[in-house]
Amino acid sequence: MIRSLAAVGAAALLSSFVHVPASAAVVDVSSVSSLQAAIDSARPGQRLVLANGVHLADQPVKITKSGITIAAQTVGGTVFTRGGFELGAVKGVTIEGFVFDGTSTLSVPPEAQATRITRNTYSGNKDGASLSVSADDVQIDHNTFQNRTNEGVYLQITGPGSEIAKRSWIHHNYFYNHQFTGANGGESIRLGYSHKQSKSANAIVEYNLFEKADGDAEAISIKSSDNTVRFNTIRNSKGYIVLRHGHRTTVEGNLLFNSGIRFHGNDHKVINNYVESTKDRAIVFGSGKEADSGPTSKLHDRPDRVTVAFNTLIGTGAVVDSDGGDFKPKDCVLANNVIKGSSGGVVSMHSGSTVKYEGNVVWGGTGGNMPSSGYKSVDPKLVKDANGLFRLASGSPAVDASAGTYSYVTRDFDLQARSGKPDVGADEYSSSATRKPLTKADVGPSAP
Repeated sequence: MIRSLAAVGAAALLSSFVHVPASAAVVDVSSVSSLQAAIDSARPGQRLVLANGVHLADQPVKITKSGITIAAQTVGGTVFTRGGFELGAVKGVTIEGFVFDGTSTLSVPPEAQATRITRNTYSGNKDGASLSVSADDVQIDHNTFQNRTNEGVYLQITGPGSEIAKRSWIHHNYFYNHQFTGANGGESIRLGYSHKQSKSANAIVEYNLFEKADGDAEAISIKSSDNTVRFNTIRNSKGYIVLRHGHRTTVEGNLLFNSGIRFHGNDHKVINNYVESTKDRAIVFGSGKEADSGPTSKLHDRPDRVTVAFNTLIGTGAVVDSDGGDFKPKDCVLANNVIKGSSGGVVSMHSGSTVKYEGNVVWGGTGGNMPSSGYKSVDPKLVKDANGLFRLASGSPAVDASAGTYSYVTRDFDLQARSGKPDVGADEYSSSATRKPLTKADVGPSAP
């Protein structure tokens, strides 16, 4: 697995201020009050373990010491229904294995840098975000966020004032069953805010599983710049991966089933994704309410210079299209994608859009309003593998058939190297394919 830059940054920051002993002491406590006392006298490197059971704290436990781990006795066995944790000006703190039910809360303020939130469960409705992160170099991994029906997001990445939290690393989490029925405000992940769109968060969102992400049309809502969203799986969700505001984000290698990708903003790369949907719109070039958003604008921004390349897109009607708005996509690229529909035109771009088309393979429909120079109408010979993914078969006309030069596309959605002239679509033909969609066994508190 690729080690995140966020992890490197967090580790370097921790090592700069604390030495963790080779065998750190473990302190077992039985109650919230004894945990608070243990924290107040803790030394860097200690692991403080709260006994299993249901804990009703009148106020959050205050974490005032750096370099410590606060853990449940067993993952999922220590439950807060009231209270929770309040982090102070600390660094290198880990919160591990708790269940946050009822009104219990945990947030990461700007001064709590290099915090790790791992193997916790956030259940039910909360007032605001289930977890809000404002600090730099925070790792959020192997958690479950589940069963919410009210307005509010599962995970909010924010920051102090007009700034954005930097280098968040969000991985191997399970986002499940957000059923807020309002028009807006039920995202699984909201990375930034519209008024912070120009700020570079440099976050990595990878290897997360989303199921029934129905609280909003945006399961992953990006509202900041310079992020990476890769290798996630979304199943049976109203929510898409949406680049709502901001620039220069890469969306790579995601597996989406009855979901899709929509984008606004400039200079994004949407590459190596696999989208299989009974919905019409696998990829949506978002039109804008303005040509270029100002730093505090909440309006949709026209997408400029966005490249959508080497994806495998399987849908029904218009698999790729643009939505409403006066400012149409400008200087974008749709290249080397396998696009399989069932009937009609698979591409439906609004008049006035300026898109370069090349090297696409279309089957099961017509090219729609994509010019004939931008695609070949030929059967790509997709076959379903043991993991349920449609891949190129031997002898596919998509093999070695890409057009143009996209030097940054060096691997496919299996993370296998693309050799010679790359194949069209997300899959570089190989007899040793490895990729499979994520399942509950791969993410959340109990995963490896």
